Amino acid sequence: MQPQTWEHIEAEKMSNLITRQMLNGKESTVARIFLARGAVVPRHAHVNEQFSWVLSGALKFTFDDGEVTVGAGEFLLIPPNVPHAAVALEDTWDVDFFAPRREDWIRKDDAYLRK
Repeated sequence: MQPQTWEHIEAEKMSNLITRQMLNGKESTVARIFLARGAVVPRHAHVNEQFSWVLSGALKFTFDDGEVTVGAGEFLLIPPNVPHAAVALEDTWDVDFFAPRREDWIRKDDAYLRK
């Protein structure tokens, strides 16, 4: 067990507007994501419970039953298997926590983010 800093975690360019860093434990994934203004995370769903914590900026999430904007310092819990999409209303730093861990991200089987 050693402390980590984001500065030492590989940054993966997902698209021209989205960059992701992630750490995986045995049962969970934590990721720091930069979304430039206008970045879109297309509609998708996953078996993982997701906490999204917006550090700076703002994300507008769209669900089947409506929209919610999450601003700096706010958290959002997305239950498993709930379809959702997001758009960055401004340059945004976000930390996402998933349980169980994101096996699709580990396998790089996340084409919906790589556009």
